[in-house]
Formats: sequence, C-alpha cells, structure tokens
Amino acid sequence: MITDIKIFAALGVGVIGSGWVARALAHGLDVVAWDPAPNAEQQLRDRLANAWPALERQGLHTGASLARLRFVATVEECVRDVDFVQESAPERMELKIDLHAKISAAAKSDAIIASSTSGLLPSDFYADAKNPQRCVVGHPFNPVYLLPLVEVLGGQKTTPQAIDAALKIYSNLGMRPLHVRKEVPGFIADRLLEAVWREALHLVNDGVATTGEIDDAIRFGAGIRWSFMGTFLTYTLAGGDAGMRHFMQQFGPALELPWTKLVAPQLTDALIEKVVDGASIQQGQRSIKELERYRDDCIISVMNAVRDAKERHGLQFGE
Repeated sequence: MITDIKIFAALGVGVIGSGWVARALAHGLDVVAWDPAPNAEQQLRDRLANAWPALERQGLHTGASLARLRFVATVEECVRDVDFVQESAPERMELKIDLHAKISAAAKSDAIIASSTSGLLPSDFYADAKNPQRCVVGHPFNPVYLLPLVEVLGGQKTTPQAIDAALKIYSNLGMRPLHVRKEVPGFIADRLLEAVWREALHLVNDGVATTGEIDDAIRFGAGIRWSFMGTFLTYTLAGGDAGMRHFMQQFGPALELPWTKLVAPQLTDALIEKVVDGASIQQGQRSIKELERYRDDCIISVMNAVRDAKERHGLQFGE
C-alpha cells in the first residue's frame, strides 16, 4: 500500500475536516475536498485563512500553498484519483454507512480510506464498504492542523497492512498516531475526556464552581503537567522515590471514597443555561475566530517550550 501520498482527499469540511485540509496543505500536498453543505467551500477557505498564520509560525513544508486546494462537486470526483481518503462527516451511522459505500466504490482498490469518527465503530459503518480491508479510523483532535494526536484503529476486516500504512501516512503528516488495539466506543482519549466533562457538569449543576473556575482548576494545575507528562508518569512522581507502587498504596484507598459522580447529570434546561452563561462570561467580547487564533498561538508556544526542554535533557519530542 502506498504511504508516500501526493493527493489528500477530504470529505466533509466542517471544523474537523477543514483542520485536515489545513494540515495536508501545510505539508505540501494537493488536496481535493467535497462537502454538500451550502457555502461549504467559502467556509472552508475562511477557516484556512484563519489557521494559516499559526501554520506559518510552526513552519510550512516545501510546496505548501493554499492554492493547492481544489473543491469538487461529487464524492466520486473527490476520491477517484487519490491514494488516501479522510472522511469527516457528521456522526450519524446511517450517513456514514451510505457515504463509505459510495467512497469505497469510487476509490482505487488499494486506497486507504479513513474516518474521523470520534466514537462510532469501524466494523459497523464500513459494513457496506467495498474492499473493507483497507478501511480504518483516524480520529484527530481539534485543532487538527496543530495537535499531533490521531487515534488509529481498524474494523474486523481491516488488515494489519492497512493499519501500518495509515500509521505511516499520519506520521508523515507530522502526527503522533496512537494504535487503538480494540474496537471500543469513544476509543481512548475521548473516554478520558468524557469522564472529566461529566464531573465538570456535576460541579456546575451542584453549585460547587462556575465554568471559569473549573477551567482554572485544569489550566493552572493538572493541565500544565498533562501537556508534557500525562497522568501515569505524573502520579509516578507523586509517589516519591518509591514511585507508582507507593502512590497506589498511599492513594489507592481514595478510589473507594465518593469523590466523583461519573454518571452524567440530567441535562436540564437550568444546567444548560448555567453552562452557556458561564462560557459566555469566559468568552467576553472576543469572537470565536479570535479565540481560535489565541488557542493556536498558545498550543505552539507550549509545544515549542516542551520540545526545547526535552532537547536540553536529551529526549525526543515524541517521548
């Protein structure tokens, strides 16, 4: 299977799909895009214009250009001449089954076909796909054009060769692919994020904290550590010289305490209004695009700072 791709096909160009387009263009690829939504092409180009300054700061690859994007009118035209397809359509099972039947019928027989789904299982939505052995999930994180993580998994009919090819393709796009070994709803990262999100909603619902205070608890505490060390290594250090074993012995009993409420609270109108009002206060007068540019600047600054620190300690950025 080809891993040195030249043309990247993107189907669905909302927030996630446009992020894929931006990443592919920044890596010097030609991109063919399709989306049936009204005004989709203009919205895509607007999102690309907003993201491009961050990509320029990060460093563009040879040949990178917004002019290498071509928007087409049909699924078939989008996929027929490419070696790699990334679908980012809405999370509706019936839609994805129908779309992938069309994609796989029109694409070359050995083209890798990937879906950005955040939780649907590939064995289900590739049910009617032609040559499903080359079909995978490639689940990214927003903003796709900056954040390197992509979760890769196959369905029951996906071959190991297709997984290996997808891992290589994503690596060539500057990403950190994570092979998810089993089909589980939500995969790995979103299951972790969902647990934090549910507990955050409980804290708002119970009047313990505002949305801004909860965000502060993350961004001035665990979030800083998570950006370079993750959960398990952080807790290993919390165990002192004895490491994780001591941490588990010392803090393990706390798991029996009723600190958290992982069952989601009822999403009442009152809770929704609390969350919306809190987020509105946090946003202030800044537009979403202004906040996106601020977010992009912060992400690059953090990644550069972590990379510089690892170089000083003789570590690779991906370690």
